[in-house]
Amino acid sequence: MTYPKRGSITLLAGAMLLASSVALANAEPVAPVQKGQPSTLAKGLQQAKTYTVSSAPTAPLELAKPKLPDTSGYTAEAIAAKVVRTKPGKVSVRRMMQEDALKDFIGGDNKMAEWVVRQHGIPQAIFVDDGYMNLKDLAKKEPKYISESSPGVYLAKLPIVVGRKGILEIDKQTQELRLSQEAGAFLVNDGQLFVRDTKITGWSEKNNGPALFKTPKEFRPFLLSWGGTETYIANSKIASFGYANSKSYGVSISQYTPNMAKVLKRSEPTGWIVGSEFSDMWYGFYCYETRDFVVKGNTYKDNIVYGIDPHDRSHGLIIADNTVYGTKKKHGIIISREVNDSFIFNNRSYDNHLSGLVIDRNSVNNLIAYNEIYKNHTDGITLYESADNLLWANKVISNKRHGIRIRNSVNIRLYENLAMANGLTGVYGHIKDLSDTDRDIKLDPFDAQVSLIVVGGELAGNGSGPLSIDSPLSVELYRVSMLAPTKSSGISFNGILGERQDEILDLLVRQQKAVLIDPVERQTEMRD
Repeated sequence: MTYPKRGSITLLAGAMLLASSVALANAEPVAPVQKGQPSTLAKGLQQAKTYTVSSAPTAPLELAKPKLPDTSGYTAEAIAAKVVRTKPGKVSVRRMMQEDALKDFIGGDNKMAEWVVRQHGIPQAIFVDDGYMNLKDLAKKEPKYISESSPGVYLAKLPIVVGRKGILEIDKQTQELRLSQEAGAFLVNDGQLFVRDTKITGWSEKNNGPALFKTPKEFRPFLLSWGGTETYIANSKIASFGYANSKSYGVSISQYTPNMAKVLKRSEPTGWIVGSEFSDMWYGFYCYETRDFVVKGNTYKDNIVYGIDPHDRSHGLIIADNTVYGTKKKHGIIISREVNDSFIFNNRSYDNHLSGLVIDRNSVNNLIAYNEIYKNHTDGITLYESADNLLWANKVISNKRHGIRIRNSVNIRLYENLAMANGLTGVYGHIKDLSDTDRDIKLDPFDAQVSLIVVGGELAGNGSGPLSIDSPLSVELYRVSMLAPTKSSGISFNGILGERQDEILDLLVRQQKAVLIDPVERQTEMRD
């Protein structure tokens, strides 16, 4: 049988949504792999590679358009209204030792030596406690350590710490706050911090300019907010922050370290960052065990490792309407290690050294919608070991490798996505045994399984074909348009779809039926 080389092919396949969920529940689970041992599924697939192709009903695959959170209230004006100025704060200069907010930088491994060398003596910091303080007024109180080099431009030569009941506002009265690299200045928030309509820069006094990135271990100023805090940044520019040291990455929002968190019992930190620009940062944004944080309408450009990087056990995040590009070492946007129940939508991520957007290490129940991910130097959207995520109406275009790549992840639902002109495959699903890598299996367990539901959207002009799915637990396809094949032979499938391509296309094109692609191994499990 001859099939068309060009034009639209609508796929209707694997609509066994209810049946597959029952089968998965009844099937014997695959245990997480242990280091040095091949996964159960990997071994089984060496013995059972036979798949059946059959027609199936399609109605269960229909899904209502997901509801996005309303972001209209996250504005600079709303942030301004949160500032409480009724009680003047207290300012003091104290030794850094024995301060909870600074223990991470003073404790073991001779960490204090960094500040001794930079301050030429016992390390000190400026503290704002028990009320409100504006940076302009703070400079007046401590001119020895915060000097005004020109109207509204301040240079800080000590760390500035917002105490647990302190409120610090850096607003338009400050044209620029420069944190001295040579003197070891940085910002730590242990209370409330407001940065509005201003600029904060890591500053090299030696070069009389920004503390531009040179090497990963070289100290650069940073901003860190601890557990129990609120941090709000609006309409501001932050540049040349961060280096490869714990909690010193750039702009970081982090619960206290586990041992201190047990003692202090602070709630998870939160806040908003809106309408701001971040450049030349080690990480543009990082968070750890953070709740309900909003990152909206910002630009992250030319940062070093990551643009936006929510991490361990953060949840309820909103990452929306941001533009992320030019990340030099890794990904534009990445959520990793149990970052759950969050929303990533209407972002643009392009020209990043690796992927545009990554969902990683058991991050589940996230909605990734309406993002434009293009011209990244590896994949567009990458999902690693992260089940139960929904990708809706994303545009993934002209990335150098795969458009959407899914590894060791089950129940990944791809609805109404466009994957076009990517270097390799439009949608690539596969398993990989990671037990012989340096991965900590106890910290980051995984199952070598992959299952996909692909509904609607378009896969067009991708270099290695529209779809490649290797060794899946299940594949379900419905209403997927495939246009403009790059191969002279026309539309072609890779992976297990390619092995049964004639049969699949016969059902799809000639008989116009839905198709279910299912491994014989799973069918045996279902009968058992």
